[in-house]
Amino acid sequence: MRLELRLSELVNMKKHSARVAPLSACNSPVLTLTKVRGEDRPRENIVGNADGQAMVGGAGVESGAGRQRLHCCVRVTAIQVRKAIWGVAMVMCVCSSWAGSTQLAKLTFKQYDAPFTLTWFTTTWNCLFFPLYYIGHLCKSPERQTPKQRFRECCRFFGDDGLTAKVFFTKVAPFGLLWIMTNYLYLQALRKINSTDVSALFCCNKAFVFLLSWIVLRDRFMGVRIVAAILAIAGIVMLTYADGFHSHSVIGITLVVASASASALYKVLFKLVLGSAKFGEAALFLTIVGGANFVFMSFVPVILYFTHVEYFTSIADLPWAYLCGVAGLLLAFNILVNFGIAITYPTLISLGIVLSVPVNAVVDLYTCDIHFNTVRLIAVFIICLGFLMLLLPEDWDQCLIELGTIWPGQGGFGGLHQSYTNIGSPAQEESGDDREQPQDSMMLSLVGILRDTAMDLSQERV
Repeated sequence: MRLELRLSELVNMKKHSARVAPLSACNSPVLTLTKVRGEDRPRENIVGNADGQAMVGGAGVESGAGRQRLHCCVRVTAIQVRKAIWGVAMVMCVCSSWAGSTQLAKLTFKQYDAPFTLTWFTTTWNCLFFPLYYIGHLCKSPERQTPKQRFRECCRFFGDDGLTAKVFFTKVAPFGLLWIMTNYLYLQALRKINSTDVSALFCCNKAFVFLLSWIVLRDRFMGVRIVAAILAIAGIVMLTYADGFHSHSVIGITLVVASASASALYKVLFKLVLGSAKFGEAALFLTIVGGANFVFMSFVPVILYFTHVEYFTSIADLPWAYLCGVAGLLLAFNILVNFGIAITYPTLISLGIVLSVPVNAVVDLYTCDIHFNTVRLIAVFIICLGFLMLLLPEDWDQCLIELGTIWPGQGGFGGLHQSYTNIGSPAQEESGDDREQPQDSMMLSLVGILRDTAMDLSQERV
């Protein structure tokens, strides 16, 4: 009895250490606020079901459990196939919306050169997030709530008191400023350099997210992500060298790197201050950002108009088709990035962002005067390569080793897996977080428990 009790205590202790692992901000798509569905699912249910099946005897029960496991495997496979199909569609939608908004913004500046007004106009469209979410809530949720009830429930995300003035100015307004800064710097960069370089350089924000999360959130150190960050920095330098360090090129690259840095700071600070938001909470947050932008930032386009910095002769002369097109595509992009994880994998959503780089390159090749020299091609390639390396999961090396066990023969990956199992993972031994320990440490703990139990039993007999 004591042995079973101590074994259960050890398992519970390991489960608790897995739950309090550091918060990761690098595994989710760019600028996403919502949590991945299923990440808060308790592992106790899985372990409990496995233990219950192991304790039940009988051939009939085993055959029933086997059929149940087969049914679960078929169901899981069907779910994965469905999510993969949705993921392909999501990749195309994210890629087209991000590349389309970039190209339309470039065309807008040819008729109306007003980057801040365009930023203000597109950010105001964020007010549509919560209404669109509520329409989806009415269509999908079995328990329908009134807009006021749903609003109050989502306001709990900001604390027990809800959305107060103090919470707004301390936890919402700074992120609104970062949102405006990110978009404004990105649009300013489009005025200086081509869309291909801007979209490629903006992919560096994934590397900046990793560096900031490593420093601020004490995220896990991963060598492959350090290499990806180095590749991103090398790509920035090579793109600067590709145009010969001209003033417009250097300014444009500086602007887009600053935009990527603001995007990374926005995401990491959101994880640090507010944590992960559910779908309704994220929709409410973005709606508040859009409303605050309309209320508090409307005076800036007015000042720019009267100072003739962003001037237009009449409202009818504005390119409303381009303006609404950019705003609509950016709204669709943000909806897909923040809520697309409900139907597919976050990695596939991130692939849509990096695939917008070759799409912009093809469009620039036929619409503007751009020279794709060897240095520019290599720079864009290594930036995209670094972005893809940052999409690797934390246990990618372990997954590679487990795949190696399928390799026929004793050499190659099989021998590597055997030596890895005997020695233990150095990354797990040296990391300071509360992740699982190697197998030899587990065996030592079990031996210690057995020894203590034997001593207790001998004392009771005496």
